[in-house]
Amino acid sequence: METKLTAKDFSSNLPVKWCPGCGDFAILNMMQKVFAGMGLPHEKYAVISGIGCSSRFPYYVNTYGFHSIHGRAAAVASGVKLANPDLAVWVITGDGDGLSIGGNHMMHAIRRNIGLKIVLFNNRIYALTKGQASPTTQPGTRTKSTPAGSIDYPFNPARFAVGLDCTFVARGLDNDLPGTTAILERAAKHNGTTFVEIFQKCVPFSDKEFDPLKNPATREDVILRVEHGRPLVFGVNKDKGIVFKGFKPSVVSFEPGKVPAEVAVYDETNAEMAYLISGFTQPELPVPFGVFLSTSKPSFEELYYDQVKDVAHTREHELEALLTGPDAWEIK
Repeated sequence: METKLTAKDFSSNLPVKWCPGCGDFAILNMMQKVFAGMGLPHEKYAVISGIGCSSRFPYYVNTYGFHSIHGRAAAVASGVKLANPDLAVWVITGDGDGLSIGGNHMMHAIRRNIGLKIVLFNNRIYALTKGQASPTTQPGTRTKSTPAGSIDYPFNPARFAVGLDCTFVARGLDNDLPGTTAILERAAKHNGTTFVEIFQKCVPFSDKEFDPLKNPATREDVILRVEHGRPLVFGVNKDKGIVFKGFKPSVVSFEPGKVPAEVAVYDETNAEMAYLISGFTQPELPVPFGVFLSTSKPSFEELYYDQVKDVAHTREHELEALLTGPDAWEIK
């Protein structure tokens, strides 16, 4: 039976210890709203985090939760989901926690298509440890660990997830409440792994990082809002579009309202198109937001429990038979 709850019901009422102006506040509000809209009781949620500013999240939502160790959120959450497949298991992580020390766990959780809702807060900095470069820090950025400017090539989290054949990949922006909430609502209903990257402001260390994407005077010329079945059009006057020629994207201009046939129509079920889109960066191309990829295949927990049922009907795999039987087994 559906449970009628509000976003306020999903507030733990604990003091929220983020810096004033942090983008995490907006993401928390959006997720509380999404939880309420799912129609599930509190005990059907588990929120698992690692270490970092974003990983305080389980304290602030009125659900089951676990603040785990650095980089291990996906591993802990995988165990929770396999032991309790009916739970809605959300993984809250950051660009450092999820892609540096936790990169291997993240990779294999996605590869297996475990039914986790992964939300990666990307502020392009190690904020909790006071401003070192993270795997997504942009080249040339001066940080406490790169005082002369970062020379690392950064991770692209969305492209990382698409490359692993994640069945749901999206990108949102912390101050885009309608757009990012809609993405999270879709992620909540998806079967299998979902990976949602959210660009998120860090006031002390990356305050200006995403300003061009948020400034009303400039954002429409640098943002591409990706929608399934709609042409890839952007610009203040909707007079620019994306064309693919030989898998190479380029921007074309046209009269407003007269979209040329050559402008690509987005298909969120096309992994190749998602891979190309996820790589768009400024200044050559607009920065994409929306659902990049949404496909379907059996989740790991479905396959696991189907296998358990099959094995349970045979005697050859009983523990006693395995322990007292031959040293080698024939796999059929």
